[in-house]
Amino acid sequence: MSAETDLVILDCDGVLIDSELISAEMLVVELAKLGVNIDLKYVARHFLGRSYPTVMQTIRRDFGLDLSPDFEAQYRNRLLEEFEKRLEIMPGVRELIAELNVPCCVATSSSPRRVEFSLRHVGLWDRLGSVTYTASLVERGKPAPDLFLYVAEKMKAEPSRCIVIEDSLSGVRAGLAAGMQVWRFVGGSHMRPDPPEEPEDARPHHRFASFDEFFQIAPDLRRRT
Repeated sequence: MSAETDLVILDCDGVLIDSELISAEMLVVELAKLGVNIDLKYVARHFLGRSYPTVMQTIRRDFGLDLSPDFEAQYRNRLLEEFEKRLEIMPGVRELIAELNVPCCVATSSSPRRVEFSLRHVGLWDRLGSVTYTASLVERGKPAPDLFLYVAEKMKAEPSRCIVIEDSLSGVRAGLAAGMQVWRFVGGSHMRPDPPEEPEDARPHHRFASFDEFFQIAPDLRRRT
C-alpha cells in the first residue's frame, strides 16, 4: 500500500483527540440557556464534523434564532476551559504518527485557535502545527472536498494517493468527494458503544476502532526499524 499512498490526512476532533463528546455536551448546555433544547443525538446528526457557521445556519433554520457573536465567543471560551480539564489524546495516535513512513498532516473544521489549543494540550502541536489546515482556509467546509483538495495541493500529493482518517459522516463524504481513500475511525467516546452503519453515500474504504489496527490494515506504511 505504501507505493499507492503519499500522504495521510488526519482529522482532529474525534480522531487525534477525544473531544467530540465534550464539545457536544457543552453546546447542549450553552444553547439551553437561550431556550434552544437539543440533545446529543441532534448534535451528532447535524453538527459532527461541521464548522461553526454551519451550526449557526442550522440553529437559524430549525429554531428561528440568530446566534450572536457573543454566543460564539462564550461557547468557545467555556469549551476550552472544559478541554483544559478533560481533553485527552486518542490512544495510539502518538505511536501512529511516529511510525508512519509517509508524511501526515491535519485537516479540521475547528477554528485555528481551538485546534492549536487542543494540539498543544495533548502535546502534538510541535509535531503537527506546521502542517495543520483549517476550514477557514477554503470557501466551503466539509462535506465539500475543498479542504482536502487544498491540503493535497499544499502537501504536493495527488488526491488519489492520499488516505483520509475521519470520524464524521461529513468528513467521510468530503474525502470521497476529493477522490481520496477514506478510513473511518469509530473509536472515540462519542461513537460508543455501537457506532451506526454509514449510509450508502458515506461508505468508507476501511472502518476501524483502534489505532492499533492501522498497521494491520496497511503494514507497508509502517516505518522499518
